[in-house]
Order: sequence, then C-alpha cells, then structure tokens
Amino acid sequence: MGRTIERRTWRWLAIVAAVMLSSGCALMAPKAPLPTVESVDLDRYMGQWYVIANIPYFGERGNVAGRAIYRQRSDGRMDDIYIYKKGNFDAPDERLEGVAWVVDETTRAEWKVQFYWPLRFGYYIVGLDPDYQWSMVGHPTRNYAWIMAREPTMDDALYARLLSRFEALGYDADRLKKVPQRPEQVGQPGFQ
Repeated sequence: MGRTIERRTWRWLAIVAAVMLSSGCALMAPKAPLPTVESVDLDRYMGQWYVIANIPYFGERGNVAGRAIYRQRSDGRMDDIYIYKKGNFDAPDERLEGVAWVVDETTRAEWKVQFYWPLRFGYYIVGLDPDYQWSMVGHPTRNYAWIMAREPTMDDALYARLLSRFEALGYDADRLKKVPQRPEQVGQPGFQ
C-alpha cells in the first residue's frame, strides 16, 4: 500500500510541476487581448459539452471521448468535470474534477478554472452558438483552445468556420486537432 501512495504522490507532483512549468511559460508570453462573446447565459451553458477539438497539451493529449460537464453550485461557483478515456475506447472512463468561477460579471464569458490547488487557468468563451449548441474557448496566450459541442460530432463546414474564427483571433488553427469521439475516428486525418 505504501508504494501505491508513493506513486500517487509522485504522479501528482509531476502533474503539478508540469502545469507550473507550462503556466510559467504562458506567463512569459506576450498577452494580446482576447475578445470574448458579449454575454453568456450561465444556466444555458451548464450541462455536458463534447470536446470536438483542442490544441493538445499534456493533460488532454491522447485522450478520447473527452467531455466537460458544468454544473452550478450553491456557493456561486461551478463544477467543472472532465471525463475521458486515456488512449483508446476500451479504457475505463477517467474523471478529473475542478471548480470554475466567473471573473467578468458583465459578460460572464471570462472564467477561472482550477483543477489543482493553487493553480488557476483562464477560460475565455470566444465564440458561442445562439442556441448554445457549440462553444469556442481560448486563452490570451493562444496556446490553448477548445471547440466543444452538445453532440459528439460536428458538421465539417461548421468546424471549418470555427477554425477560421480562431485564425481571426490570432491562433494558428493548424494546431487544433479533433478529439476522437467514436472508435472509427482514431488515426483519421485531423484527429489526435
């Protein structure tokens, strides 16, 4: 049992160190303003979102069937639950639980997210379907981006338009890779 605890401790420390290193790099990068949407109805935003694409980073690289669940809490913050399978569809679901809170009360489009204390990460809703069927989330460093949808697949034409929107915001849209939501998508062009 001691070895299991020791491995978990080292794993946790490695994750924290990697996040701190990537956060430090992000802090040193120039930060251009990143415009958000004008307004987010938090009640409509809550619920499950499938991760259609992202700029892969150590925490999500190689994951399949990724989805985020947002839930309002009684303390005014939100649960941010990330569910995924590591590497393949036969793997068991894994779950990472965090907390999110609104930073910009006027638009409710700028949040902070925390999965590991004391690390906090900016979450900027930069595109949002009027019917809340898709969302674009970014960070001012342009090193992090997500396209999410209420359904596990997205029309190719819509996906191309959202990539163009990211380009217009100063992102290199070629860095965004689709996240497999079905087994037959693994290894296909454009997917992680």
